[in-house]
Amino acid sequence: MTLAGRLAALGFADTADAQRLLADELGLDLLGRDAPIITALAAAPDPDLALAGLARLLPDEQLLVALRADDGLRAGLAAVLGTSAALADHLRRNPADWRLLSELDAGQQRGSGELRASVLAAADPDALRIGYKRALLHIAARDLTGATAIDEVMAELADLAAAALQAALAIATAQLPPDAPGCRLAVIAMGKCGARELNYASDVDVIFVAEPAEPADPGTETGALRTATQLASAMIRVCSDVGPEGSLFPVDANLRPEGRNGPLVRTLASHRAYFQRWAKTWEFQALLKARPVAGDAVLGREYIDAITPLVWQAAQRADFVADVQAMRRRVVASLPAGDADREIKLGPGGLRDIEFAVQLLQLVHGRADETLRDPATLPALAALAAGGYVGRLDAASLADAYRFLRVVEHLLQLRQLRRTHSLPANPAILRQIGRALRSMRYAGALAAGSPAPGSADLSADPGAPADQLMTQWRQQAAAVRQLHEKLFYRPLLDAVARLPGDVIRLTSRAAAERLEALGYDDPAGALRHIGALTTGVSRKAAIQRALLPAMLGWFADAPRPDAGLLAFRQVSEALGGSPWYLRLLRDDTNVAWRMARLLASGRYAADLLLRAPDAVAMLADDALLAPRQADALHAEAEAVLRRHAQAAREGAVPGLLAIRRRELFRTAAADLLGKLDSDLVAEAVGTVTTVTIAGALELAGAAVAGSAGIVRICVVAMGRFGGHEMGYGSDADVLFVYEPVPGASEEAATRAAHSVAEELRRLLAHPGPDPALRVDADLRPEGRQGPLVRTLTAYRAYYGRWARPWEIQALLRADPVAGHTALGEAFRALADDVRYPAGGIAEGPVREIKRIKARMEAERMPRGVEPALHVKLGPGGLSDAEWVAQLLQLRHGDAVPALRTTRTLAALAAARDEGLLAPDDAAALTTSWLLATRIRNAVMLVTGRASDVLPAGQPELAGTARLLGYPPDGSQDLVQDWRRAARRARAVMERVFYG
Repeated sequence: MTLAGRLAALGFADTADAQRLLADELGLDLLGRDAPIITALAAAPDPDLALAGLARLLPDEQLLVALRADDGLRAGLAAVLGTSAALADHLRRNPADWRLLSELDAGQQRGSGELRASVLAAADPDALRIGYKRALLHIAARDLTGATAIDEVMAELADLAAAALQAALAIATAQLPPDAPGCRLAVIAMGKCGARELNYASDVDVIFVAEPAEPADPGTETGALRTATQLASAMIRVCSDVGPEGSLFPVDANLRPEGRNGPLVRTLASHRAYFQRWAKTWEFQALLKARPVAGDAVLGREYIDAITPLVWQAAQRADFVADVQAMRRRVVASLPAGDADREIKLGPGGLRDIEFAVQLLQLVHGRADETLRDPATLPALAALAAGGYVGRLDAASLADAYRFLRVVEHLLQLRQLRRTHSLPANPAILRQIGRALRSMRYAGALAAGSPAPGSADLSADPGAPADQLMTQWRQQAAAVRQLHEKLFYRPLLDAVARLPGDVIRLTSRAAAERLEALGYDDPAGALRHIGALTTGVSRKAAIQRALLPAMLGWFADAPRPDAGLLAFRQVSEALGGSPWYLRLLRDDTNVAWRMARLLASGRYAADLLLRAPDAVAMLADDALLAPRQADALHAEAEAVLRRHAQAAREGAVPGLLAIRRRELFRTAAADLLGKLDSDLVAEAVGTVTTVTIAGALELAGAAVAGSAGIVRICVVAMGRFGGHEMGYGSDADVLFVYEPVPGASEEAATRAAHSVAEELRRLLAHPGPDPALRVDADLRPEGRQGPLVRTLTAYRAYYGRWARPWEIQALLRADPVAGHTALGEAFRALADDVRYPAGGIAEGPVREIKRIKARMEAERMPRGVEPALHVKLGPGGLSDAEWVAQLLQLRHGDAVPALRTTRTLAALAAARDEGLLAPDDAAALTTSWLLATRIRNAVMLVTGRASDVLPAGQPELAGTARLLGYPPDGSQDLVQDWRRAARRARAVMERVFYG
């Protein structure tokens, strides 16, 4: 291979110039003793730039000898020269400074303190600039060779800047006239310098605070401020003025009160007054990173002690969270459209996204948790993860992205020591940065398949490092943006920020008083639950401490806050070992809000959730709360049955009931959250009831030996089940119809059918952790005195000869739902002949139906109940609307096909459309029926018990009213609305039914 080919393989782009410099000008032995030097140059981020920089330092015999002998010097000098033209210029002006780069292994950092000390001792601006650049060179060499981690590099740069500020202040002090009034001046670093996470080329943000040198009369303060302003202005000039070594860094004092329009220096009292009365949200966010770095240390500490409490109260300001979020959006919107996708600081997915998310979480949660009050981003992020405010994986991803972005930012700035945060379009610079990332001992290779960090043979393709850099940047930016949106716009932040500090701390007496004011009946008991949930150092307790302040308010917004908190404790204890549970509540605050709403609204959903706490996962998505279709539920039930061997078929019953319990919870949750109306609730409850009975029928048939070869059986839904009007507390009213299999004896078929029906009822009534389903067959012919099962022929004979009017009326809601399909359709046809008689029902049976209705109202009303508050049997209740609809169906169902429905509201609508019922009358009956249905469901959701009566007790009535959308003091409004609707419905019923 020719020399030019070898240099190209090593990574030199201009092989002709490289050959000229190496062989002709420097006279290096490329294949002999100087080969390690060539290898080190080839490993530099930009080999050509490194070689050009070395050519400006050689010939220096001492340097050449050292390069041949010192591995650390070779690596450090090549890395610096191949990255930073500005530091190469410094070495050209100060050639002896290459000695600072000797022995740059990970443990050799003794020079850092000495170099900072030399900066502090600088007596004039030129000496200060030289000392600063020498220290910067030392830090950069250790950084670029991987001897120092990025976290330490940022901290060292900040400490170096602090030393330079102290030295600049000393130089400024020496320039004061002898008669200047005395003052105490403290320099407070802000931003990255204050947080000890400074860049190589960055403004240093500061605030100045001053006091008279000695306590004196008020007139002395003016002179002290004048002197302090002179000192501050001179210090800024020393840092900003340009000399042979350039400048140190721009000093930016615009974060002071009133910005550039405010006085450069203020007293401590003036600072305190401003921040107490006038400061904007962003100013408190900036103060998060305040740190005294120069001047009077005691005054600096006094400033921090005075301002810090105000910082941690800022989150309670009106619209604090929204202000911070809006500020970040404004920054992104201000970027030129073509620059945003290359801006690693301000653009979407850049450093500011990470910093703003971390700072907002700190300011909101740091009020109560002092472990979060670290001004630096990475330690604060670690504290947020340790405290459970951010998931460990999310925190690790953000930390990795932050380090990556800061390394890229440093590499961009090192080239000319200029402030820049935008990835350039120049592929040569991108290649240099990409190679630098891969040669440093940075966390992980730049891309999958890249050579290991430190490898000399970085890429045969000169463009590959640039492409890999851009790919890595886009991946990191996308990940950061996603996590930023997740954390920065978390609803929990706004909820917690609005809570008073005593509630945030959860345990003080003031907290108990606040809980009582929120509506907790037993604040002491609530504090015990809070203590049980939050005490300890476990991650579980930490996350609970983050969640509970907001959830306490959400519990209080529902009817039963004490019960909600207790239920939350029970669910949390049941799921405490499940890593997904608390993570779900923390990361998706909508789930936490929904859970609080459910648990504090009533017992029904809470009891269902306590039986199977993992159902809380449904709350994460509206789609998971939508009622499931019958086909999907039947398929799931069939899978449950298949999982159980023939010998253990009864073991499938818990599986069926678990499906029912889960679907009841899904329906109740959606109902409580306003996602379902009463029609959909009834449909969902009816569907899962059908699926459960169908599965139990299959199990019962298998349990009765030989029944499949003897009998066919069908289950017919009756009452509210058949009318698709079930509520949470409804039984399943049914009839059983059977027929012998051809060739089987009638007697054997009867015994088998009876056994199957009894077994089905037994299976579903079996006590267990899930709600039992009562299967009620009392609407069969002759009621509970009649046989449990009948053949189709027996039903036809009974209804044709002996059926009483109420039994015919009951058939209006008969609907086959499970078992033999053809048999069910045959029963439907039989029922149609009976319930829709030709020419309509005769007047004699009509009179009997009216008599039965009047008797039922008189005899079945529970004692001690005010009839007007009984929403089923009372005047204007469910039965009034239903009996009107059913009488119209019996009279006109033969002539009006639209009346042939098992659903009450559909029948009323059909009667209205056909002119059989006046529109106003239909509306009055529909309104009362719907309100009564909603009341029954709400009472069940609140109390966990089925009831047909508006609650008499205030807590239960108030809870029912709240679920129905009434305000907290709207209990009597509900009662009056019901009385009004019932009166109107009763008037219609009296006229249409009895008239």
